[in-house]
Amino acid sequence: MPSVMLKKNAEGKLIFYVPKKDLEEIAETVEFDSPDKWGGEVLLSDGSTYYFEPQAQPDFPVTLRAKRLDSGEE
Repeated sequence: MPSVMLKKNAEGKLIFYVPKKDLEEIAETVEFDSPDKWGGEVLLSDGSTYYFEPQAQPDFPVTLRAKRLDSGEE
C-alpha cells in the first residue's frame, strides 16, 4: 500500500500524488465524498483506481495509505 499525498488545487479539485512513482493526477471521482464519510474507490484522471478506507473527511493536505485496485498492488 503506497502512501499518497492529497491536496486541493486552486479550483478545489483533489490532487493525488504518489511520491515513489512520481505520479500526480486529479481525482475524478471519490466513492464517498461527504464530511462524515469520505474515501472508498477513487478514480484518477489517468484511469487508475485506488482505495482508501472510508473515514471522516480529512483536512487537506494529508498523507494516507491507499491500495491500488487496478494492478494487484497491495
